[in-house]
Amino acid sequence: MLSLFDGLRDVTVLSVTVRMLLATLCGGLIGMEREFKRRPAGFRTHILICLGAAMTTLTSQYLYLHMHYYTDMARLGAQVVAGIGFIGAGTIIVTRKQRVKGLTTAAGLWAAAIVGLSLGGGFYEGGILTTALILLAELVFSKMEYRMMENAPEINLYVEYRDKECLEELLKLFRELNLKVLGMEITRSTGSETHNACAIFSLRLNKRCKVESLLHRMNAVDGVFSVEEL
Repeated sequence: MLSLFDGLRDVTVLSVTVRMLLATLCGGLIGMEREFKRRPAGFRTHILICLGAAMTTLTSQYLYLHMHYYTDMARLGAQVVAGIGFIGAGTIIVTRKQRVKGLTTAAGLWAAAIVGLSLGGGFYEGGILTTALILLAELVFSKMEYRMMENAPEINLYVEYRDKECLEELLKLFRELNLKVLGMEITRSTGSETHNACAIFSLRLNKRCKVESLLHRMNAVDGVFSVEEL
């Protein structure tokens, strides 16, 4: 452990102030990235969660060390780990096209709570390092993930189209591009007033076919209303 923080391990006015300020800073840094991407849980939400978790750990320490309540100090913190799942679940949605969104935000909320617990317990090194790694994952690793998705060998597409002839044109296009159809599910769109036919395709791409190029070619087919990647 760093000797820099040795004088702040005990529960004092100075250590409480430092822990609360660090929780605000770390939670704000994590939430700032989500705010820039216009996610439902952003700057203030992450700060409040990190602060609340830090105060939970501090309260446990205060009750045990100063009030001499002989209770399990980890009990309150354990409830935070479980309870944050309710907030995280509120950020996860499933669209009408069966696409799941909000998983990264939910995971960030849970991680912010853990950072708060560590800072509230005086584990400054762990909280600060974890915050840095979370930002690394959200800012740097996300770009790597997008590149991996662009070169993914398999892709799932949601397509709204007009009629059977349009579907046949799409299948013909797949054959021309030498794409293998791994699966196809045909249904009706329930989210639009026109009740267009829709299909979900599972395709295996080749090295010469890029996702953006494929989406452009599919949108150019007469009778195709929309194409989205799932």
